[in-house]
Amino acid sequence: MRLRLLLLPVSLLCFARAAAAQQLEHAATDATALTLPPAPTIDDPMLAPMPPAPRLIATWEETLELLRGRSTDLRTAYDEVLRAEGQVRTALAANLLTINGTATYQHLLAGSTGLISTTPSTTATIPTLPGFTPQQSATLAGAFTNALEQSVQGLGVTPSDQVILGAQAVQPILSLETWHNYKTTKINVEAARLSYEDMKRTIALSVANDLIAVITAERVAELNRVGTRSALERLDLARRKNNLGAATRLDVIRAQQDVETARATLVTGDESLRQAREALGLALGLPQQVGVTKDLNLDGLVKAALDSCRATDSVEDRADVAAARTRVIVAKRRVDDVYYLFLPTINAQSSAAYDATIPASAGTTVTSWNIGAVLTVPLWDGGVRYGSLRQSRALEDEAKMTLESTRRQAIVQVEQARRSVTVAEASEMVARNARTLAAENDRLTRTGYIEGQGTSLELVTAAAALREAEITLALRQFDLVKARVTAILALANCPW
Repeated sequence: MRLRLLLLPVSLLCFARAAAAQQLEHAATDATALTLPPAPTIDDPMLAPMPPAPRLIATWEETLELLRGRSTDLRTAYDEVLRAEGQVRTALAANLLTINGTATYQHLLAGSTGLISTTPSTTATIPTLPGFTPQQSATLAGAFTNALEQSVQGLGVTPSDQVILGAQAVQPILSLETWHNYKTTKINVEAARLSYEDMKRTIALSVANDLIAVITAERVAELNRVGTRSALERLDLARRKNNLGAATRLDVIRAQQDVETARATLVTGDESLRQAREALGLALGLPQQVGVTKDLNLDGLVKAALDSCRATDSVEDRADVAAARTRVIVAKRRVDDVYYLFLPTINAQSSAAYDATIPASAGTTVTSWNIGAVLTVPLWDGGVRYGSLRQSRALEDEAKMTLESTRRQAIVQVEQARRSVTVAEASEMVARNARTLAAENDRLTRTGYIEGQGTSLELVTAAAALREAEITLALRQFDLVKARVTAILALANCPW
């Protein structure tokens, strides 16, 4: 009991001293807080927002319009379709009638002309032309000869010059190889069209990613300016505390270092935005920066992009796999084309010739017209067909391997695209939690620093962590949008 009575005054004395010290500390803190001048307005040229791009995109339909008119990759794929259609017409022409005309003029420089009769009455008998009487046929032949003679007199033509006119027509009757090749080229057109459709899907995915990249870069550039402004505010706080004697020169230097780091991040982010705009411009066929409007709805843009394509049931229905499968059929038919070269062919031929001596009064005229059929049996060509057969078989095997490789890549791409959505969602959640913690840490650190607790190093570290967390969250959010677009377009065809 006596011990308790003795300890009571001591306890009261200690409590009184502690309370007094705490009151003095709060008073000093309140005095410091009250003596801090209000934060000035931060005015820095680097905080000015990035100027808009020369060309802005507002809708997905505008994007498709630019792609149709200016995309070089899309135009190249379309030209491949036109080239394949031209090959079809060329293959068909090999089965149709061909007519060729020839004209020969001969001038005798030396030698005897005894073989040429100079008697006007020795002209050859002119055959009757279809639809004309013999007299009319002779009159037409004479008129043609006289006109030809008059047209060449100005060229210094001497007697016994000779003009030979001819025409030949060939109609294939039996040519299995040419008809088989015609069918092969028609199938090849389908392969080219499928490649064209797959190019649309690839371009749509690429442009959608470029649009998202521009929006992401603009968001990051905006966050960089917010972070730089916050760094400048902390620098001003450190300087004011230093002026009041509550901070050291080291605190000011650390704040200045933080500002320079934020400036460097801002400069890098602005350049990334310019490059993203340029990449979008090149994708749309414009050699300039292309941006997006401020009121652009990303969800609406993505929905419009997805509406322009349709989902397929399996990988086998994707355009690139279907094109590779069609090319295997074409390669197999190319092998059959070589086999058909070993078969005989039958052609119907007809030729007409007109042989006249100028002047007509000094010589003879001969006219002939014949028709016949030609059977061609290939016996030996030095091994050309056997070499072509080996090449065609090798190309067929390459087409099969290309199909298998394309199918495997498509399966993996679809699986990765689907999995990337889950990964992106998890990454976005983690980044959001990290950003929340970083913001709370920065708030508490700044509050403590104002109240005289903590160091400037803690203040700078918390600020840098918050800036990084803000940028990471923005990147993860847009990565999620990109993953969803990729997951849908990975198994789709785009017939826009």
